[in-house]
Amino acid sequence: MHPKNRHANGYDFDALCRSLPCLENHIITRRDGQPSIDFSDPNALKTLNQALLKHHYHIDIWDLPTGFLCPPVPGRADYVHHLHDLLTNDSGLDVAHHKVRVLDVGTGASLIYPILGHKLFNWQFVASDIDPQSVKLAKQLAQLNQLPIKVQQQKRPSSYFNGIVKAQDTLVATLCNPPFHDSEQSAQAGSERKWRNLKGQAKGAHLNFGGRANELWCQGGELGFVRDMILESSHYAEQVLWFSSLISKKDNLRALKNTLRKAGAINIEVVNMAQGQKVSRFLAWSFMPQSERQARLEQLLC
Repeated sequence: MHPKNRHANGYDFDALCRSLPCLENHIITRRDGQPSIDFSDPNALKTLNQALLKHHYHIDIWDLPTGFLCPPVPGRADYVHHLHDLLTNDSGLDVAHHKVRVLDVGTGASLIYPILGHKLFNWQFVASDIDPQSVKLAKQLAQLNQLPIKVQQQKRPSSYFNGIVKAQDTLVATLCNPPFHDSEQSAQAGSERKWRNLKGQAKGAHLNFGGRANELWCQGGELGFVRDMILESSHYAEQVLWFSSLISKKDNLRALKNTLRKAGAINIEVVNMAQGQKVSRFLAWSFMPQSERQARLEQLLC
């Protein structure tokens, strides 16, 4: 994990249980005698997230109805930390600042990236989603925790920025966790593989991390989703310093880089991340020369 990730050294279950006593109901003992939780249990995962958010980020109220995507906090924090590094190294400026505005494309009901980005770096967030119920729940989380996060419904299901990024807006970055699968059947097969790895059998497999249709799959899968995002992002080349998206499948990078070059991207970065045995990455791109990005950021922060 990123060296500044608060979860880089694993889970301090004693401290987490002190912050959220109900986590104790989900603690099990591993074969090596160490405490853990059953990561195949959706309720245990959600409670662990609640404890992590309360203990490390002072988020007192965080909850999700059954069926909504429950993102792992440590991995999401890694994306935010590495994006912060990219912005800092690119500009040489302090981007832990309340004037840094960031867009989370497809925030979901969890509002996880805006929560972490605000708590870690005091960023201002716009969070969008196409699902009205997710937008309603995300707004409630922002209000209940008194977070200055603007949550908007994307009323154009095939758009990413259109209708969200206004003509007068300047954003320092965007981030996104795109749907991975290209069909419901593919999502179910992926669930069965995960369940088999956790429990050794696929019968009755369910998504321990949850997820609604728009969160898990779309036509064209991850490749199609990010490719369309790239094409639309070129129309906002003068308003966004850096665009980015998680990329789960490494094999998609070659095609996406080709799309970026054809779209006119000047800078393309692949940032690798690792959480335990899981390796992930995000793709970042910009249509501005570095000198212009730095000048724009200086204007925003002054």
